[in-house]
Amino acid sequence: MPSVKEILVDEEPTDGPGRGRFRFTDAYSVFDWGEMPDAVSHKGAALCTMGAFNFTILEVNEVPTHYRGVVVDDEVRPLAAADDPPTEMAVALGTRPPLPRDDDGYDYGAYHAATGDAYVVPLEVVFRNAVPPASSLRRRYAPREAGLDRETWPEGTVELPDPVVEFSTKFEAQDRYLDRAEAARIAGRADLDRVETLAGAVNHVLTDRAERAGMTHLDGKIEVLASDGGLYVADVAGTFDENRYTYDGQPISKEVLREYHREHQSEWVQAVERAKAAARGTDDDWHAHCDRSPAPLPDAAVEAASDLYAAGVNHYTDEAWFDAPSLDAAVRAAAAL
Repeated sequence: MPSVKEILVDEEPTDGPGRGRFRFTDAYSVFDWGEMPDAVSHKGAALCTMGAFNFTILEVNEVPTHYRGVVVDDEVRPLAAADDPPTEMAVALGTRPPLPRDDDGYDYGAYHAATGDAYVVPLEVVFRNAVPPASSLRRRYAPREAGLDRETWPEGTVELPDPVVEFSTKFEAQDRYLDRAEAARIAGRADLDRVETLAGAVNHVLTDRAERAGMTHLDGKIEVLASDGGLYVADVAGTFDENRYTYDGQPISKEVLREYHREHQSEWVQAVERAKAAARGTDDDWHAHCDRSPAPLPDAAVEAASDLYAAGVNHYTDEAWFDAPSLDAAVRAAAAL
């Protein structure tokens, strides 16, 4: 899958976890396109800071993670030791062998046979507290299956009585949602019930933090590192790229950029959807089927997105990491686009 952060390996995982760093960039991606034409200033530092903050509160709440600290003056330090917003995060690494494909589909047995004691579970775990209009859950669930006492989905965002947890593939050519039996098979040695419990704990901590900041946590996802019988939250948790948040009813996550493209570059968004459909079930890179590319954004849209990331992190962490407007002002500017 496309990524807008770099992974630097300091020590390869062998008999146990390795050591590495995430270097966050100002690039962004929507609809799995990969790097878009524009850079959003402060975005990398905002995501690194918010991710480190969330890992810190997860550890305080005894939720195990692969986080080791942030890089300050070439040393791994706690976030509290940083005077400026960091752009590098130190993490434990697991093996991620190739995922081969045969006539019957992807060979997860071969994947797991090639892993060591520390490996990336080849699943993405999604948790949903609410269902916004653009959520893909509406296509896969009837409202009653999601716990709602109604026959049809409403037009606006609807809160769920209890969080819904879903599993999807992580390393296939196109990610797909899984039923529980297939997710358990793909998880390999990692017990799926424990994976789900870990995701629920993350969701609980992040939802509580968002509420304290006056935000609403709609949904999010985690990846998981398995090591010596333990399970650890991997990648980055709870940032404005991984999760969807709202403030005063307005989105303050990457959803703003998605919505902007849906409204102003709808032909490109539709071309992406057609290309993914054409490549589904094959090993083809769906980009090869796409006959359009995204256009650069107007300066006003890039600036509004930058302010939203920076102001959102200041507000969420309750610390002035960035010289940014208030979150109220940033949200109003983004809503006016």
